[in-house]
Amino acid sequence: MNKPDLQAAAQALVAFIHEGIPLARAMALELGDYDGERLRLATPLAPNVNDKGCAFGGSLVSLMTLTGWGLVELALRRHGEDCDVYVGESTVRYLSPVWNDFAAEAQRAEEADWDTFFATLAARGRARIAVTCHVPGEPGKPAATLAAQFVAKRRAAAAQ
Repeated sequence: MNKPDLQAAAQALVAFIHEGIPLARAMALELGDYDGERLRLATPLAPNVNDKGCAFGGSLVSLMTLTGWGLVELALRRHGEDCDVYVGESTVRYLSPVWNDFAAEAQRAEEADWDTFFATLAARGRARIAVTCHVPGEPGKPAATLAAQFVAKRRAAAAQ
């Protein structure tokens, strides 16, 4: 897929997220970038602020979770797979406050492999993949991180 096609696919995913997840609309979630390997979603601070004036931790983890989920969803769509995707487990770390508009970046974890994921999905109808996400903070340092296992399960074919 070329860059414009990847961006169009990611923009369609953001529209899907807005349609199906009211929280994402309230957060004012928008596409940052997608290159086929990494997904970046962004949101302004204003609808995600806490009582201290910095980003609400729930918004940080929500954005990272949506970005990781979106990365897996886009990979499945590119492979023509119709699956339900959900987070199986995750660990979040909050490392520093975020005082401005923010973004989350997701990619498959270093130890994860898309080929294994898709082979398992073909064999079992479900598979899991490790994804890492972060919210950039100070130069070269993340403000928050999320390590997650996302599960994809093939949807049952519609009754004829």
